[in-house]
Amino acid sequence: MILGFIGTGKISSSIIYGIFKSKLKVKKIYISSRNTNIAKKLAKKFRSIVVLKDNQEIIDKSSVIFLGITPNVGSKILPKLKFSKNKKIISLISTINLEKLKKFTKVKNIVRATPLPPIEIKKGPIIICPPNKFAKNLFKHLGKVLEIRNEKLSYKFWSTASLMAAYYEILNTSSKWLIKKGINKKFADTYIAELFLALSQDALNKSSQGYKKLVKDSQTPKGLNMQVLNELKKGKFFTKFTKALENVNKRVSK
Repeated sequence: MILGFIGTGKISSSIIYGIFKSKLKVKKIYISSRNTNIAKKLAKKFRSIVVLKDNQEIIDKSSVIFLGITPNVGSKILPKLKFSKNKKIISLISTINLEKLKKFTKVKNIVRATPLPPIEIKKGPIIICPPNKFAKNLFKHLGKVLEIRNEKLSYKFWSTASLMAAYYEILNTSSKWLIKKGINKKFADTYIAELFLALSQDALNKSSQGYKKLVKDSQTPKGLNMQVLNELKKGKFFTKFTKALENVNKRVSK
C-alpha cells in the first residue's frame, strides 16, 4: 500500500505516527512539503517517507490519497489537480462536502474521515462517511471506527470533535487553580490528567446506563459535586456550551 498526504498538519502527522505504531503494512508514504518543519521531522524519523514539493506527483505515485488541507486551500488547489478514477481518496477537510469533493476530483471513491490527534497513539473515535470497507479496514488499526451513511448527520460529529481545545482548557484551568493554591505544577498536571482519564474510562464502561444517570450518581445532596454543577448551571455554562456546538454545526453544514 502506497499512501500520499496532501497537507502535513497536525491531523495528517498524527495519522502517520499512528500508522507506524500499528500493524498496517505500508510500502511508501509520500507527503507534501507544505509544512516544512513537520515534513522534515517525519522524513527524518521514518525511512519510508518521501517529501515531495509537487502535489500532482504525490497523487500520481500513491494509491490512497489523504487530503489534509484547509477548506480554503482545498477549494483552490483540488480543481487544478488530476486524479485517476481508480484512486482512493480520504478527505480530512472539515467543510468541503462529498458532492464538492467529487466535482473537484472527478473521483467517486471518496470518504470523509474525522480522526483526532489521539489517533497518533491509536486512540479515539474515527467517523467515516459514507461506509467504506477499505477505509474501515485501514482505520480500525488506529482507533474506534464509526461508520455514518448520512453525510448531514456526520456534520454533528464534526461539531463535537471541535470540543478538543475546550476540553484541554478545562484541564488547564483546573491545573492552574491547583498550582495557584500551592501545588507543584507537575503534580497538578498529572493529577488532573489522571482524574479526567479515569472519568472518561468510567463513562465509557457505563455508557449503556446513559450519561444522565452518571451525572445523578456522581452527586450527593448538598455535596461538593452538586455545588460545582449548580454554580455552572447558574452561570449558564452548559447553555453557552450547547450554543457553541450549534454555531459550529451551522458552519460545517454549509
